[in-house]
Amino acid sequence: QVQLVESGGGLVEAGGSLRLSCAASGRTFTTYIMGWFRQAPGKEREFVAGINWSGSHLRYADSVKGRFTISRDNANNTVDLQMNSLKPEDTAVYYCATGPNIVVVTTTFGYRYWGRGTQVTVSS
Repeated sequence: QVQLVESGGGLVEAGGSLRLSCAASGRTFTTYIMGWFRQAPGKEREFVAGINWSGSHLRYADSVKGRFTISRDNANNTVDLQMNSLKPEDTAVYYCATGPNIVVVTTTFGYRYWGRGTQVTVSS
């Protein structure tokens, strides 16, 4: 069993930055992929960014490429999402997830464990 706890959400003006962090506990997640998803009110949960165990395989949603950066620290069991140049359309609850895959996948089915989410609100 893996427990994931997100932190770092909040309210920011458009153009600002936030850094989300996800702390994992329980069984080791070193070889698992890690991902960030988000869900806005009335919309489906969507993939934002993902990283494989070594950090050699990264994937981003087109909507965040060039603005968001995902990173992980296996020694401390954390994965971060640096979000720059935030836009109002980035407003959502952001979820951390992990799953037993070798390469990053962009669907929710590829992730077995989920955090409870952290709210990000970007004002215009």
